[in-house]
This record gives sequence, C-alpha cells and structure tokens, in this order.
Amino acid sequence: MNAGGNRQSENCLHLNVWTPGLDGAKRPVLVWIHGGAFLIGAGSTPVYEGQDLARRGDLVVVTLNYRLGALGFLHLNGIWGEDFHDACNAGIRDQIAALEWVRDNIDRFGGDPDNVTVFGQSAGAMSIGALLGAPRARKLFRRAICQSGAAHHLLTQEQADRVAEVFLRELGGPPPTPDALARIPASRLVKAQGATHRELADREQLMVFLPVVDGELIPEPPLDAVESGAIADLPILVGTTLDEWKLFTPMDAGITGIGERGLAERFGEILPAVAPRAPGPAAAIRRYRRAVQARGGDTSPFEVWCSFQSTRVFHYPAALLAEAQCRGSVYSYLFTWHPPALRRPVGACHALEIPFVFGLTNRPFLRPFLGLAPSAGRLSRRMQRAWISFARTGNPGHERLPEWKPYDTATRATMVFGRDCHAESAPLEPERKLWEKWS
Repeated sequence: MNAGGNRQSENCLHLNVWTPGLDGAKRPVLVWIHGGAFLIGAGSTPVYEGQDLARRGDLVVVTLNYRLGALGFLHLNGIWGEDFHDACNAGIRDQIAALEWVRDNIDRFGGDPDNVTVFGQSAGAMSIGALLGAPRARKLFRRAICQSGAAHHLLTQEQADRVAEVFLRELGGPPPTPDALARIPASRLVKAQGATHRELADREQLMVFLPVVDGELIPEPPLDAVESGAIADLPILVGTTLDEWKLFTPMDAGITGIGERGLAERFGEILPAVAPRAPGPAAAIRRYRRAVQARGGDTSPFEVWCSFQSTRVFHYPAALLAEAQCRGSVYSYLFTWHPPALRRPVGACHALEIPFVFGLTNRPFLRPFLGLAPSAGRLSRRMQRAWISFARTGNPGHERLPEWKPYDTATRATMVFGRDCHAESAPLEPERKLWEKWS
C-alpha cells in the first residue's frame, strides 16, 4: 500500500519520469527510491518533483513506488515454506521490477539504460543497501547514492518469522492460504500491521517491517557482499545529516525537557541491546558527552541524546558502508545546513537535504521550514551539481566545490555541505570511535 498525501491505494505500482526531451540523447538516468520507514511515502510526493534536477543536469529523473508495510515487507516464506516462496521482500522485488522497466523503456524518454544511478533517502537508501546485496538487482544500475541510510537495516530470517507470527496472530482466524490472504480486505491487513508494530517496535528496534536476508533474493547480509568486493566496480556516494534524530523528537514524549536523570534512564534502557561493550550509563554518558564536545557540539541532555541516536541509526552505519566499499570507489558527505531560526529544535535534521538535492528550496510550501536564507539556494545548486556529476562520471566533484577526495579509512575524507562547503577528514570521528569500541 502506498500513501501520497491523503490517498491510499493497493494500486500503487507506478513511476514518474521527468526528461528534457523525448529523443535519442542517451542521458544519464537518476532513479529515486523514497523513504518513509517502509510504512509510508510515495514517489509522487511534491518534494520529490524531478523537473528542476532533470533540466539542470540534462538527465532523466525517475521516481517510483513500492509496496509498503505488511504488503511489502511481511515475510511468510520462513514459516509457511514453498507455497509462499515469493511472499518475501515484495517491496524490494517491486523496486527491481521498476529498475527492469527503466532498463527496457528509458531510451524512449531520452535516457541511457546503461547509465542508471539509484538514489534514495532513509528507507529508500536502506532499500538501496538491500539492492546491493541482491545479485539480480546489481546489474540494473551503475552507481548508487545513499542519503541517510546504509546496508544495516535488514532482518534475519528468524526476526522476520517472529514478525510474521505476531502479524498472523493479530490478523486472527485460521492460518490463511495464499488465496485466502489475497481476499482479506486491505483495511484488516493495515489494522494487524499497526498492532504488530506497536508490539514489536521500541527504542532499539525502531522499524518492524524491513527487508530480510532470505537466502534467495538477498542471499547474504549486504554489508558482507560489499566487503567481499561484489560491488567493487560500482561507485557509491554515502552521507548523512548532522542532526538526523531531531526530525523524530516531536514524536518522543518528554525529550524536549529531558534532564540528566532522564538521559541516564534512556542510556540504561538501550545500551545493553545496542552497545553490549559499553560501560554503565553514567560512564557512557560522560564519554559520549566528551565526544560531542570534542567536535564542538552542544552537550545538553537533549543534544547528547539526539547525537547518540543519530550516530547509532545513521552515522555509524553509513561509515561502515563506506569502509566496506573502500576497495572500490566511494565518496562521503555530511549535510550541516540548518534553518537559521531553528538551530536547536530542528538543526540539520533527517530529510532536510532532500529539497536541496531536487532544487526545491524556494518552493512556498517549504518556506515555513527553510525560511528565506539565500544560502539555501546556493547550497542547493552546489549539491545538485555534485549529484549530477556523480550520475555522469562516478565522481561528485566539480569546480564550485573544494577538492573532494574518495573516502578511505586513513583520512575518512568527507565533503561538508553547509553555509560554506569544505572538505574535512573524519568530521564525526569521536562518536564513530565510541561506537566502534562499544558495538
């Protein structure tokens, strides 16, 4: 099921194409995979409008839909066997089908089927991480851009079976056959999906319906495939925003006024599950606060918790993907621009870079959030040129940026996109080192 605005429909497998011309120009193709925690979102969302990016880069932009939630990421093959062989990773299979459509048809829209770059944000980038682990998918694109998502967010078959068991219990009735499942109203499936998410999601496991390492479509953890050199010839651009977690704080009761006691309770609750080698809460907070302070960050309880979650969910997985791809070609970025009047509550939060990439920072519907800062337009144009250059050549550097060197574990070269763009070595190194030591 796909949601665009207030509309929902099971008839969701559509895609959108923006092109400068219906000719034989063989332009580079950028295929966008949207985010939304694998539960919501659509390729038709206004902030993904590809007209400006296609025009500015003389390339073809495609946005796609895929099945979400239980319809896309409920995995029944593990508990019900061969009859449900294809009832696994349906949302990823949808993305592959869209890429196959691009391969077979994009030349009619002035695109080059042999020069396709997938790019996505959040669950879209995590989907790309899954595609990197799927041999069937890897031959369908030449390059990949992962924005605030990497190759970590997949379930094991055991975890997927647990989600399926809870979902079927919430669905009620006798164990359904494939035909019986197809006749169940979507509203009933969505209700069971919500109940399953409420039971299984927590601060450790933020998402429940995820791709799974199924042994067939995705035969091994994608990070293992990358480390083995399976995509050494596939350039990757991977990055995050500085304050990822701040997007989610409005949904976190009590976080705005959190004090030291509340911070200690949160660390004590989550550390055993996500950082088994970390010290106790008090010592962990002291060390994490020093790490934030070492890079010039604010050390209030609110900021420390946001940094901790940003690193755990986004920054550290991105670093591991970049490290795994070092035998090939990989570039790293960090987005630090923040709305001038909203530095503390919003900062450079999750998803803030999207309108910059698509060239939409001047749109009226984004003005209450981005303001009228002229730096936003300048940064947008620089980021667009980087994404365009990467889609054309595999190198995101251009004359409006400082020299952008490939990422390696010695220097961890990173392009920082802020009011002034600059190259930096290991900009989040203190937190990364802690996670490397604790996890």
